[in-house]
Amino acid sequence: MSLIKYEILQRVVELGSLTKAAEVLGLTQSGVSHAIRSLESEFGFSLLSRSRSGVKLTDNGQRVLKYIRDMLLVQEQLKQEVSLINGIEIGTIRIGTFTSISMQWLPGIIRQFLSQHPNIEIKLYEGDYHEIEEWLLNGEIDLGFVSLPTMDSFHIIPLHRDRMLCVVPPGHPLASQPYVRYSQIADIPFIMPKEGSDYDVRRVLRKGRIKPPVPFQASDDYAIIAMVENGLGISILPEMILQARTSPIVALELEDRSFRSLGIALNTAKSSAPATKQLIRCAKEWLTGWQPSQQTGSGST
Repeated sequence: MSLIKYEILQRVVELGSLTKAAEVLGLTQSGVSHAIRSLESEFGFSLLSRSRSGVKLTDNGQRVLKYIRDMLLVQEQLKQEVSLINGIEIGTIRIGTFTSISMQWLPGIIRQFLSQHPNIEIKLYEGDYHEIEEWLLNGEIDLGFVSLPTMDSFHIIPLHRDRMLCVVPPGHPLASQPYVRYSQIADIPFIMPKEGSDYDVRRVLRKGRIKPPVPFQASDDYAIIAMVENGLGISILPEMILQARTSPIVALELEDRSFRSLGIALNTAKSSAPATKQLIRCAKEWLTGWQPSQQTGSGST
């Protein structure tokens, strides 16, 4: 069996297309098709089903993909270890991330990391909390930024506590207060993040023992901010989301100073590749010098 065929299959699954996989891998489409057929012949069953919308794994293909990814991960770890022994750093790090991390942390972390390790390639996979957990479980990424707690099976590296703030439009009756009591927002229309990104907000609402009416859900944090600004409701958002905003909404502390805990999750620390361990070290080092700007108070921007 050839690991090259495994790499081709993994890329086809990621992109959902034989043509796109061929373009990314620098192969012909017939070459990609031949590799897939060869694997199917070796295994004795079909791996992909084809339709007008693209290709996807068969049930049998889904069962074997995890082991294929595990083998490719070990290959990557071996390649990096051999390179280190020979005094050369190479490799690829696949990072699962979400919006606030991508905007506030990763540009600085990656810049610092690449200045020290220029031959390491970094690939970003942006999704919600649930998607990042699934990518980790399936071996599609090497590490993921997560909100804690997360799955018990992951190895967790805590990084930062990010305040959860109540956001209201300018001129709102609550806007001039130093903080917000849960009882004051129990009956106010509330803009909720989409499912998969609503974990932190729902935890805060449960903690406050309130269930405000939810007329709208939005899939984008900045859409929520725009809806609040236009008086369609209030919301609760992480402080990091509010860092670069230009809208004149008001961000207020909650009565119990709620926060979300952010960290890095890995399937296991022992099997992490050298490059992954170096990036984690770099992230922890970079964060020692990072501080969020003040976000609370009337008219804050």
